[in-house]
Amino acid sequence: MTADTPLSGRLDDDDYPAYTMGRAAEMLGTTPGFLRAIGEARLITPLRSEGGHRRYSRYQLRIAARARELVDQGTPVEAACRIVILEDQLEEAQRINAEYRRAAKETSESPETSA
Repeated sequence: MTADTPLSGRLDDDDYPAYTMGRAAEMLGTTPGFLRAIGEARLITPLRSEGGHRRYSRYQLRIAARARELVDQGTPVEAACRIVILEDQLEEAQRINAEYRRAAKETSESPETSA
């Protein structure tokens, strides 16, 4: 994002770091310490403002919310972070697999042209 991009375009961007640590913690119903812990576990890496303050995107808040669900169920923070990472990797692998299947199906259904 550049300074020339209108604010409304930034607010629609899931990756735009729009939320301060305090606001993010409030939205998640957790503490800033929880956000620091999942940052230390490398689940999310917030961007830093010019003043060095952590800033979170909507995408990062969704990831943090999933980790919070697991922690609330009794899973240790480090394990919850690993579970969320693995879930994300599985989802991406399934998406890629579906694309390959779709491409293979389209290839097998297209009529062969004779030379």
